[in-house]
Amino acid sequence: MRIGVVTFPGTLDDRDALRAVRLAGGEPVSLWHGDDDLQAVDAVVLPGGFSYGDYLRAGAISGFAPVMGKLVDAAKGGLPVLGICNGFQILCETHLLPGAMIKNAHRSFLCRDQPLRIENNRTAWTTEYAEGQVIRVPLKNQDGQYVADDRTLAQLEDEGRVVFRYVAGATHGPAGFEANPNGSRHDIAGITNEAGNVVGLMPHPEHAVEAGFGPDQPGEGTRTGTDGLGLFTSVLRSLVA
Repeated sequence: MRIGVVTFPGTLDDRDALRAVRLAGGEPVSLWHGDDDLQAVDAVVLPGGFSYGDYLRAGAISGFAPVMGKLVDAAKGGLPVLGICNGFQILCETHLLPGAMIKNAHRSFLCRDQPLRIENNRTAWTTEYAEGQVIRVPLKNQDGQYVADDRTLAQLEDEGRVVFRYVAGATHGPAGFEANPNGSRHDIAGITNEAGNVVGLMPHPEHAVEAGFGPDQPGEGTRTGTDGLGLFTSVLRSLVA
């Protein structure tokens, strides 16, 4: 299966995402922001970074890129799309996902290994996980606080569209490791659309796909670091289901 990864000016993690697709068993396809051709891919990843320098708002300018016109239409037609960090911000800016991302509550850049609980394993990107499973992937952002009005938050909760939630690290990291790293409403780390084909999350699963290079799992004695790979294997499985 062909999985496209879009590069915008200022994208940082496109090569990591392409590698994650390859390690999962897919065919990685590089897509350019200035093209309006999705090259017949079967799914798309919007990777992390600081597209257009985060000028205006994080992800705002990218929403007007030629490739996004095609992508928005394709996503509404069922194409699986994953937005990671800046990609999540772009999905919110294009209204493929509700809500918005603002500066972290502590007003500073954050970088750490982050425990997440899988709240919804029925999306195109999460079927390889168990509901309630806690995974650990890197988190790095400065505009990572997810906000939405009360009605939208209630709808997301009622419809089971919260996919990832920040959890405390008492048993998965140092004591006092606070659950919510950036002030996101309802401890939300990632959400999905109604159809379950579009998912956005702030943490970086593409940095946790290869043993020895991803985050430690405390108490296991050896480095595992592959908790993020399931997102990429999930979409490949969903495409052939």
